[in-house]
Amino acid sequence: MARFGLKTLTFLATAYLAVLAILFIFQSRFLFPAPQDRLDPAPGFEAVELTTSDNLDLIAHYRPAAEGRPTIVWFHGNGGSMASSAFETRVLAAKGYGLLLASYRGYGGNPGAPSEDGFYADGRSAMAFIADQGVPSDRLIIAGNSIGSGTAVQMSSEFAPAALILVAPFTSLPDAASDALPIFPVQMLLRDRFDNAAVLPALNLPILILHGTADRVVPFDHGRALSMRNDRAEFVRFDGAGHDLSFWREAQQAQADWLMSLGQ
Repeated sequence: MARFGLKTLTFLATAYLAVLAILFIFQSRFLFPAPQDRLDPAPGFEAVELTTSDNLDLIAHYRPAAEGRPTIVWFHGNGGSMASSAFETRVLAAKGYGLLLASYRGYGGNPGAPSEDGFYADGRSAMAFIADQGVPSDRLIIAGNSIGSGTAVQMSSEFAPAALILVAPFTSLPDAASDALPIFPVQMLLRDRFDNAAVLPALNLPILILHGTADRVVPFDHGRALSMRNDRAEFVRFDGAGHDLSFWREAQQAQADWLMSLGQ
């Protein structure tokens, strides 16, 4: 019996270490399940090319703002695409907001491999494009959904937009991964951090955070905890909403109403 127990423990330990190794080696594939289809722009958008500081040419979709409206740079989630971004921003587009649906390396047929530093470089190329369009910072809104919140928060710290919108954000990527895989030491394994909780307190701008109470990918407590990290953050809960909150018309309308309350 003792020998059987020892064999069982040895098997379980070996299996645990094997899974741990797989998580570490293939973490980028798990974190960035990048769709590869290159999609045509939604009506009203045009395909534009963004060039990064490391000389990657990325395709994004852009529509200029109607007269008097600001422009929003939208960073989608880790499984997103230009099509999902267009659907996530359909209410904002209908109200005449300018939109740059930002693109990532390794997504939608773009060159390169996704990573935190790579996403930040891609975000900076989006900011440079918007500056070239003559959009001033006081008419620029940055928004991010899920893992896109990481790039949105970092770009807000670097470029000081008029406002920041976060949908279903996490406090940090390791925190979210720990919630999903509590039996593994993911805090030690992850190379990419996207530490929103560390960056958000220093932002001096209006911030809107939306989160669903039934989110099983990034738990509701992440959004609520982030909102407590900055006195200028407003938190809106959506009872019964999951991680698909960005697709909810009510969530998009809440973003538009909030921007209007700011005079944007």
